[in-house]
Amino acid sequence: MPNTEPMTQRVELATVMDRLAVDELVTDYAVAVDDGDWAAYRGLFTPDGRADYRSAGGIEGDAGRVCAWLAENMLLFPMRQHLIVNRRVRFGTLEQDTGDIARVQADYVNPMRFDSPDGEGAAPDFVCGGRYAFGLLRTYDGWRVREVVVQEKWRQLTGRRPAVATD
Repeated sequence: MPNTEPMTQRVELATVMDRLAVDELVTDYAVAVDDGDWAAYRGLFTPDGRADYRSAGGIEGDAGRVCAWLAENMLLFPMRQHLIVNRRVRFGTLEQDTGDIARVQADYVNPMRFDSPDGEGAAPDFVCGGRYAFGLLRTYDGWRVREVVVQEKWRQLTGRRPAVATD
């Protein structure tokens, strides 16, 4: 019987490295949104990448369009902090190569604070939670988001509401 231990160890190490890279990509996604770094956000996607925020009252479309929508709408919330937990990663195959795609399911809690003309208050006054469903693709530049679907499950307004503009 041949010894396959060295090969098995290499495969296991590659899987661990992929899991770390995928975890970093999901973290980079949250940080880009929280920091309003829209160039970094757009750079996380494949050229044909898409995002779907419809369950949270947003839009669905190519990553560039959704990025522009986020940039405009996140101005309402100068304070935001995505907490992404319970990450479940599953690797799959594409064109007969193992590990070329990954599916990530990750729960989130997202406290945010509405913009305030007086800048007072530090506690969040809007909190939502749900699940991200990421479809990832290994590219020559590393793992990238091919699609992300936000599945908002709940939201709570905990404080004041933003002023409504009237004509």
